[in-house]
Amino acid sequence: MSNRARTSPIRAGLVHLALIGYTLVAIFPVFLTIINSFKDRNAIFRSPMQVPTPSTFSLVGYQTVLGQGDFAAYFQNSFIVTVVSIFFVLLFGAMAAFALSEYKFKGNTLTGLYMAIGIMIPIRLGTVAILQGMVAAGLVNTLTALILVYTAQGIPLAIFILSEFMRTVSDDLKNAGRIDGLSEYSIFFRLVLPLVRPAMATVAVFTMIPIWNDLWFPLILAPSEATKTVTLGSQIFIGQFVTNWNAVLAALSLAILPILVLYVIFSRQLIRGITSGAVK
Repeated sequence: MSNRARTSPIRAGLVHLALIGYTLVAIFPVFLTIINSFKDRNAIFRSPMQVPTPSTFSLVGYQTVLGQGDFAAYFQNSFIVTVVSIFFVLLFGAMAAFALSEYKFKGNTLTGLYMAIGIMIPIRLGTVAILQGMVAAGLVNTLTALILVYTAQGIPLAIFILSEFMRTVSDDLKNAGRIDGLSEYSIFFRLVLPLVRPAMATVAVFTMIPIWNDLWFPLILAPSEATKTVTLGSQIFIGQFVTNWNAVLAALSLAILPILVLYVIFSRQLIRGITSGAVK
């Protein structure tokens, strides 16, 4: 057995340990947010690290959140924008990555570098131009505007990650499909995509969290009551001079739940996608 084969399980174990440690560090602020959402205002500031007790337990934050604003609609808007954006990012990103990794043509490398520029240049730098374009297209205060922006924002990262994974798919498998008469679309959807599911789950997780938590573009492009996202809707409890911390923490706790569910759905594939390089 080669040294590389012996060290692969060790490297995979170290990666798993690192992921577990990172998860614990990342969960701690979430834990603090949730436990403080069930306390009265004085307990939040007196003992923020302590779990609620019978004397400090309070649901006033959740009562305020459910009583003010239409948070059911806010959650619906965030869910629609996030899910549809992820779908388009995975679809178009995977198709572009397949084309760049499979077909050799003049300018292939330059095209890949051009698309990767989107990772290095924040899309927020073009906020004014984006807003002007949405106004001209009549898409201001629509969920479509947010979906278009988030799709454009996520595609460069999707191409960067998926193209590397698609290069590892066996050429013999794809050529066998062509010999059997499969079209390029059938090869892409039936042969290639199932083999890169871990990478697609990784892209989905890295895409959905910034979309769900984003405040900037909902505030700029869709600030109306009918199109508010949950992150923007929670800002009604933050004032210039007074902040309702019970309601803010309750709103944030409710906003965390859907993203945790989506994370659990993609978690196994996410870990496989991240650790695949450690076991080769």
